Amino acid sequence: MHLDNAASMEPDKMNVLLVYPKFPETFWSFTYALSFIGKKTAFPPLGLLTVAALLPDGWNKRLVDLNVQDLLDGEVQWADMVFISGMAVQRTSAEQTIARCRVLERTVVAGGPLFSAEPEEFGEVDHLVLDEAEVTLPIFLADLGRGQPKKIYRANGFSAMSAIPPPRWNLIQVKHYASMSIQFSRGCPFNCEFCNVTTLFGRQTRTKTPLQVITELDRIYATGWRGSIFFVDDNFIGNKGYLKTRLLPELIEWRKGKKGCVFFTESSINLADDPELLALMVEAGFDSVFIGIESPDEESLTECHKHQNKNRDLLHSVKCIHRSGLQVMGGFIVGFDSDLPSIFQRQIDFIQNSGIVIAMVGMLQAPPGTSLFERLRRESRVVKFFSGDNVDGTTNIIPRMGMDNLRDGYRSIMEHIYSPANYYRRVRTLLRELKAPGSTMPLDLQRVLSFFRAAFRLGVLGRERFHYWYLMLWTLVHRPRQLALAVTLSIYGHHYRKICELYIFEDGNERVKRLA
Repeated sequence: MHLDNAASMEPDKMNVLLVYPKFPETFWSFTYALSFIGKKTAFPPLGLLTVAALLPDGWNKRLVDLNVQDLLDGEVQWADMVFISGMAVQRTSAEQTIARCRVLERTVVAGGPLFSAEPEEFGEVDHLVLDEAEVTLPIFLADLGRGQPKKIYRANGFSAMSAIPPPRWNLIQVKHYASMSIQFSRGCPFNCEFCNVTTLFGRQTRTKTPLQVITELDRIYATGWRGSIFFVDDNFIGNKGYLKTRLLPELIEWRKGKKGCVFFTESSINLADDPELLALMVEAGFDSVFIGIESPDEESLTECHKHQNKNRDLLHSVKCIHRSGLQVMGGFIVGFDSDLPSIFQRQIDFIQNSGIVIAMVGMLQAPPGTSLFERLRRESRVVKFFSGDNVDGTTNIIPRMGMDNLRDGYRSIMEHIYSPANYYRRVRTLLRELKAPGSTMPLDLQRVLSFFRAAFRLGVLGRERFHYWYLMLWTLVHRPRQLALAVTLSIYGHHYRKICELYIFEDGNERVKRLA
């Protein structure tokens, strides 16, 4: 039954409930690390907070983040429309929320990457406002005002970043989150076969003005936030010239006289080729960057069109970035058609030697909308839905090396790199290379408590207790300024091992087989 209660309402009297689906326990959920720092979830729902800012000022708006709180029937019944947005990994929670709204006879409006990639999978949603909301949402609102809203709205192009208003931070309590988020740019100049970024946002890097970014930072700072802030750009350095001459100098100026607010982001490996850019990013307050390394094998990089990673010493590039003061978090993939059985040990060796502590290793997956998905679908090698989780021990494709070989090799990597001995050894490798940070977060009660919680849970109860205390003593002797980072990475290691146990190791075996 198609619900039309929203279409019959006067547009200036709408009650809108924005719902952010729950994340499962994943590599990036930090589920098992959050309790150390007294937080409920890692990141805020930046997309929905921005959508809220695009809705008419006269509408009543509430936001429920299911990673922070439960959704009550009364909140759904209060609303004339329920807006839902999320990523592929949030599919299960999104479907459950949609089903509840249908039972309670409320109109559902959905958008975001999950729905934009597979709109045909969500026929029960009343209105699919897809692609970039800055383009499609105003059209939907205009049709709604005429009482003629359509089922699907798709964009013919991309929005100007100047059209993006500051997120509505007043709709959430920032104290529940481990980090805040901000977006500077969309799009990526590269075109990796397995990546859907260019499908969603294009290959031309579009940027906000420095004034927009500073305005958003001011609003985050005004909430009392002094912790980390994630620049969610898929490739922060897509426009290096603009960064160096416009944004980074403004960030450096903004930080003067302020406490905390350390930044991290995502980048391509060619960041290592620009010492000036590295120095400016560190001065502006960045302390870490996620980079898609993918593979140490040149043939695999050629296969997936990761040309920016080819013809370079990847290990040297990583060390250059570490020595600048930025910690590299790395993404790695196994299961390319050209991968040989030796790839698993090569990945282990590279990860250990590089000192990349936060190493996200996943089996190759084909997200809908990517050129990889289309190629493998033509070859009848796409076998099930895309989970969106890179580290759950599953894949949605038939690998050329065979599923059993891929699963066994993948498990061998994860068992090695996340064993306590090898993980803590990698932390020491990083701390030897990493230039001491110029920007740090001020101590608060939860950060102080996290030291004691880590000492008890990891240093007394944990099976890694010997490795934990050895790292603490080693750091105090050799890198005393890095002690806080050593504790943080120890906590992360606890989380990653729990995720491996859930999906990949002993207790996770039956689950992996069931999902495969």
